[in-house]
Amino acid sequence: MKNILLVILLAMAGLVNAQTVIESTKRVLYSPDGAYRFTFYQRSYGHDAKRLFYTLSYRNKTVVEESELGVDIDNRLFESALGIPNDTCRYWSENLNLTMARTTARDTTWTPVYGERSTIRDHYNELTLQFQKGNDEGSTAAKALGYDKRRYYYMNIEVRAYNEGVAFRYHFPEATNGLFLHITGERSSFTFPEGTKAWYEEWAQGPYHYTGLNNWKGESERPLLLTLGNGLSVALGEARMIDYARGKFALDGSAANRLKVSLYSSADIITPYDTPWRVIMAAERQPELINNNFIYLNLNEPCRIKDTQFIHPGKAYRVGQLKQEAALKGVDFAKERGIDYIELDAGWYGPEMKVASNACRVSPERDLDMPALCRYAAEKGVGVWVYVNQRALYNQIDSILPLYKKWGIKGIKFGFVQIGNQQWSTWLHDAIEKCARYGIMVDIHDEYRPTGFSRTYPNLLTQEGIRGNEEMPDADHNTVLPFTRFLAGPADYTLCYFNGRVKNTKAHQLAMAVVYYSPLQFMFWYDSPHDYKGESELKFWKDVPTVWDDSRALDGQAGEYIVQARRSGNDWFVGAMTNTKGRTVIVNTADFLEKGQTYDVEVYNDDPALKTRTKVASTLLKKVKAGRRITLELQPSGGAALHFIKR
Repeated sequence: MKNILLVILLAMAGLVNAQTVIESTKRVLYSPDGAYRFTFYQRSYGHDAKRLFYTLSYRNKTVVEESELGVDIDNRLFESALGIPNDTCRYWSENLNLTMARTTARDTTWTPVYGERSTIRDHYNELTLQFQKGNDEGSTAAKALGYDKRRYYYMNIEVRAYNEGVAFRYHFPEATNGLFLHITGERSSFTFPEGTKAWYEEWAQGPYHYTGLNNWKGESERPLLLTLGNGLSVALGEARMIDYARGKFALDGSAANRLKVSLYSSADIITPYDTPWRVIMAAERQPELINNNFIYLNLNEPCRIKDTQFIHPGKAYRVGQLKQEAALKGVDFAKERGIDYIELDAGWYGPEMKVASNACRVSPERDLDMPALCRYAAEKGVGVWVYVNQRALYNQIDSILPLYKKWGIKGIKFGFVQIGNQQWSTWLHDAIEKCARYGIMVDIHDEYRPTGFSRTYPNLLTQEGIRGNEEMPDADHNTVLPFTRFLAGPADYTLCYFNGRVKNTKAHQLAMAVVYYSPLQFMFWYDSPHDYKGESELKFWKDVPTVWDDSRALDGQAGEYIVQARRSGNDWFVGAMTNTKGRTVIVNTADFLEKGQTYDVEVYNDDPALKTRTKVASTLLKKVKAGRRITLELQPSGGAALHFIKR
């Protein structure tokens, strides 16, 4: 009793933080279907001290326990000259007064240039919270420049609740004289229930480890998939990161099972300004996360390219030998196999890592004739892409773009791009915009991970940022990817078929063309035209498109298996992949086929008993209707591919 009385007396004296919820600040936002419940509030920490918090639930189950919001801004070098107190400039997210809370709603549908779906619904409820720091009037010098408390101290938190997930960001309204801010970090955090585990991956092309949060040794990439003890699966991500520092997720030592957004570096902004969206998705079945991945596109700006006629998704083949004869044979192979593009990879203009290499000409060591190659390819209905390292892009982009347009180049694969800090993020997205002006498509390789920018500039067809066939991962890894990396957008995995280093079966490779979405889908990556011996199952790769009218993940679990269905026109394609263990999966056609219609189904599955080079069996099922259940026996590290043809 004496101890309790002492704590009360100390709190009254301001020596112990009361940490009480300020009920007047509490605001609740629901998703349109009512499943998500986002609650914001402030807590007081003694006299005139308060901070920002939120919680999130999904279908009455906890997703995020009490977690902090806010940004850290250090403007002391600038504002000290204006007589503004250092603490005011440094601790931006503390002692904010909630001056306005507004709720709005939006429900529209838009049509992407291409995608996993022909139409996308953009339906959300939005909560805008406006804050003001009102504890100082500022100096005479500050007022003379317009930096008084009425405009200088504003910050908004914008929260959107979709049926697909919840996202929040920080908005800094325009201030007099275009106030600039030095952002040193975010307080955005995510506290999860005890026992939460995650698919941890330190870098974009790294392997995954399924582990408890407190076992992390560093930062984890995004999207980050977590499993909670209450049965929910949760994915954390980042959307619309175009001119900011890249965020990852790191342990926050202030509490157990708490993650925070960890920025690669500081960011310098000029108001008005919006930070990237922090995205939280939850599901009772993991395939629901895949089916809701269009939330990333909805959180980006609409298309800014007036004429998109030059944008043509398709399949691509990498020419392994950088010689004119090999390139011409590559065009012929592409034409014969239903492939839309060939790509000349690193080295065609010289050593890619040397600044002296000139991407405006073919290396003297190569006999490539670019204009002639582009003309020959065009006659065959095939386009040409070229690889250009960022060294050359940074130094020569304004020269190479008009030249490549003159040659007839259709796209550029950006190589070894610098990513992470604000400078290179801004440069990269500006470079994509420049390519659009010249009718050039883009594929970004190495560590870049998408955040939905392809909605705004759809000439960005795809990107790497994935542990694909350059590393030859096993089937365990491959069955994690649909639930993690592919939530953020398309990935250039670089599909192989004949190469002996591939660790998975041929039917597993066939299925990737459906499971792994990439509008520019590289096929036969380490293969050569002479490897193909007329294998009948490769008809599937010839028939399969790279963009879709509808997409539905039917079943699966990260690291175990995935069954993905996609529609193009009247035809449906299904890909099934298992991990290193064999399993039986059932495709319930009632989940996707049109009722009352009849289909013929071409089924390609592994058959170890076959005495053929690839050991893939082809079976034709006739007169299949919605509701039929198709049983697939998948071999260890195997898969199956199905083509439903409407009769």
